[in-house]
Amino acid sequence: MTAQVGSAFPLLSPREARKRLRALRRNLPDDERRNAERAIHRELRRVAVWRPGRRVAVFLGMPGEVDLRPCFAEAWRRGVRLYVPRILSLRHRAMTFVPYERDARLEANWYGIDEPVVPIARRVGALQLDTILVPLLGFDAQCHRLGMGAGFYDRALQRRRDRAQPFHRPRLVGVAYAIQQLERIDPAPWDVALDMVVTERGVVRRPATPAPETRIP
Repeated sequence: MTAQVGSAFPLLSPREARKRLRALRRNLPDDERRNAERAIHRELRRVAVWRPGRRVAVFLGMPGEVDLRPCFAEAWRRGVRLYVPRILSLRHRAMTFVPYERDARLEANWYGIDEPVVPIARRVGALQLDTILVPLLGFDAQCHRLGMGAGFYDRALQRRRDRAQPFHRPRLVGVAYAIQQLERIDPAPWDVALDMVVTERGVVRRPATPAPETRIP
């Protein structure tokens, strides 16, 4: 992201906005967090994320992020195949997705985020997934996303920006608390917008792209 204007944080740089949003999210009272997460879990069910046979990428959250782990048992029970991000290269900001199973052995990556210890040969690309649940620091009504700034997701999802594709797979679902919504985020050319953002207050969906005008000669 290059810049954004937030309703709570007007005229802040992305760096300063990230700092304040991390603090806002981290300081959410425990009871409010638990209630919000239960509501978010219900909304994920309502938008049919856990459909049998689907490949769904989840995230094993950092402190302050929405905890998705209570959803995993239901997903496995429904026959959903879960995947999580795995960093391939810090230098190149390269990330892939690997299977996440019930008995997975985990180890922390460079950022302290858990990753399954599985052969890299089992990785899948983003376009092989049906849905990706995406963490974020901020979002707006257009479903633009303010991430941590490293660019891993944008690089992994760059083919979603190809409008020549007959369909836009995977479905990109941001997961956040409602307090993380900003008034506006000005995306950079390489940023990938989400299809929707699920919060405890409901679902924010990306507005449909207007059809191009047809000129009559």
